[in-house]
Amino acid sequence: MNKLVMAALLTVQMLASPLSMADDAQTMPLLPDAPMTKEIPTTEKEFANAINSFTKEEIIAQLGEPAKAEDVKLKNSGKVVASIWYYHNINTAPDGSYYQTTELDFIEGKVVQVVYMNNDGSEPLETNKTYDLPSAEPDL
Repeated sequence: MNKLVMAALLTVQMLASPLSMADDAQTMPLLPDAPMTKEIPTTEKEFANAINSFTKEEIIAQLGEPAKAEDVKLKNSGKVVASIWYYHNINTAPDGSYYQTTELDFIEGKVVQVVYMNNDGSEPLETNKTYDLPSAEPDL
């Protein structure tokens, strides 16, 4: 019978130990959450899929200041409603080559569009902005 009582006590003690350890862990002070550092990918598709989850501050922290930035403002109030940032040689195409320029379009502080360009972004590709109107009558 002593062996039976001893086995029962050991079983109760073993079952109680994990619970008391769990209780102790709950009363220990928790460390503050460390900021998660997520890295901005550089490959074309991964970059486009991930960049809208980063704030402007996080983008600047990882990529630096943009080479060029433009704000889009409302004419009557001057309120900034969008921003356009240009970076050079930060993203790779599927063949591993770098796009010369990456354009990030922001609305309300979040990236809403990514444009990859094989030019430096300083000059519009088309300089002649005049167009002929279509004729009202079809050519026969």
